[in-house]
Amino acid sequence: MTADDLLDAFGSAWSGRERSAFASCCAPDVHYEDPLTHGARHGLDALADHAAVLWQAFPDARVERAGERLTDGRFVAAPIRLAGTHLGDLARLPATKRAIALHAVLYCELDPEGSLLWRVRAFFDAYEAAAQLGVLPRPGTVGERALMLLRGFGLRG
Repeated sequence: MTADDLLDAFGSAWSGRERSAFASCCAPDVHYEDPLTHGARHGLDALADHAAVLWQAFPDARVERAGERLTDGRFVAAPIRLAGTHLGDLARLPATKRAIALHAVLYCELDPEGSLLWRVRAFFDAYEAAAQLGVLPRPGTVGERALMLLRGFGLRG
């Protein structure tokens, strides 16, 4: 498979909510991180466990291609869009029933043979996600300024 094929399969695995689907595109010893993992997840089972938690919280979650991918044959950067509705509890956060739509970037390294995703890091704005869910104030609002003041950052102009 090409890097594009692997990333398409990775997105389909997330969107399809099938734990075993990650094996079609990820190495058995895949290393996965995103802003919600609090450290790396190692292996297909750990990745699938993380996905299952998110699927429970966002049962309609989907990953969509959001632009051109860049690759040098070993490393790939891929813009994506994450979308879904928060209908289930996520850690200690009860369901908000709010829709979320975020842009993210996957930065991936292929395995030495170039046939599977070996390392995958997803980057997205966790603050923006929390704001869309109504957990934190929207940027630029009085609520955000108050939060920043309480955190010791002073007021922004």
